[in-house]
Amino acid sequence: MASSCFCPPNPAFSANSHRKATLRDFAVRLPASATLPSRCRLESNAPNRLKVFASSAVPVMDQSPQSKASSPVPTIVEVDLGDRSYPIYIGSGLLQQPQLLQRHIHGKKVLIVTNTTVAPLYLDKTISALTDGNPNVSVETVILPDGEKFKNMETLMKVFDKAIESRLDRRCTFVALGGGVIGDMCGYAAASYLRGVNFIQIPTTVMAQVDSSVGGKTGINHPLGKNMIGAFYQPQCVLVDTDTLNTLPDRELASGLAEVIKYGLIRDAEFFEWQENNMSALLARDPEAFAYAIKRSCENKAEVVSLDEKESGLRATLNLGHTFGHAIETGFGYGEWLHGEAVAAGTVMAVDMSRRLGWIDDSLVQRVDKILQQTKLPTVPPKTMTIEMFKSIMAVDKKVADGKLRLILLKGALGNCVFTGDYDKKALDQTLHAFCKS
Repeated sequence: MASSCFCPPNPAFSANSHRKATLRDFAVRLPASATLPSRCRLESNAPNRLKVFASSAVPVMDQSPQSKASSPVPTIVEVDLGDRSYPIYIGSGLLQQPQLLQRHIHGKKVLIVTNTTVAPLYLDKTISALTDGNPNVSVETVILPDGEKFKNMETLMKVFDKAIESRLDRRCTFVALGGGVIGDMCGYAAASYLRGVNFIQIPTTVMAQVDSSVGGKTGINHPLGKNMIGAFYQPQCVLVDTDTLNTLPDRELASGLAEVIKYGLIRDAEFFEWQENNMSALLARDPEAFAYAIKRSCENKAEVVSLDEKESGLRATLNLGHTFGHAIETGFGYGEWLHGEAVAAGTVMAVDMSRRLGWIDDSLVQRVDKILQQTKLPTVPPKTMTIEMFKSIMAVDKKVADGKLRLILLKGALGNCVFTGDYDKKALDQTLHAFCKS
């Protein structure tokens, strides 16, 4: 039963939902219980530091005391990608700690990419964080229109125009200040400009903080499909200042929680159970609850990315509900529904299909529906979405291989899923007929 106050998690980080998977094992099956593997390494070189190793099964939190310095010490989750590894800084007031950003600026010029909504709120703070005590750095800005419908080539060109007009060189750094749309476009611009320059993510929405800013997926939409044009390109760091959520509209906040719920369903049963007990606290913007949800989400995302950076198998499981959801966004119109809203409805459809295949029981279907309704997220697609629209759009999904549509579906107990094209197509048809009029 959901409570209105934050319930602290067990202080011992559970290993039961973080079994190591190989890229050949696309079925993520987690044991009911497990002990912490000895090959996990404890990092003690920074307070609250977590490092995810591709060879480890479980992230390990350093329990050393926090520094007594006046500035709050951020929690650090590190994405381990060899010489391209980078930290995710998580905490309150991080934009007021200039050293966190400045240590990742290697040249003298910075371009901040933001939008018309975020700029009045956080642009000045970000410029100060980049330049305080660092007079050699000059900052340029480009302010884009806000919304998914502007995540296209025409808008992207505005970033290149500003970079070229400002004569930015290969030692410059692009900074993405905003939600998922800004992060995706800025990252893709950084991957393309001069064939690649450094960039930093400063996500300001729940969606971006728990998911899209981590892992290096960048890109833009095409009229025929979402995120069809892009690149895998990792940032220098991700700075999650949780204070930016104070200005986030309720609808945007709920949208981001769809991705938080996803992590629990596909690989972290304990986290999902925690969400069931703490969703009221998250919706009430309880700082402690949100700090934990962001950290735990980033731990999950970082581990998967470390194991499968370019989505050859395991990473695809992070797309639960996204194949249906992306079809909704494309068919209904970019920006009509927020990404998390479309993913929520898509998750319900994926769960329904999983049940029709006999892979999960009715109780899990009911739990998913209940938590999404509590979050006030859609559980059915828009009425204008038809069966033919779903099929035609899903046919060009990025997970199609050799003409076969591969889906992420739940299978077994909570926290287990598969990425597969080997399923009874009748189940897909039945799900589409159940959710669409025609």
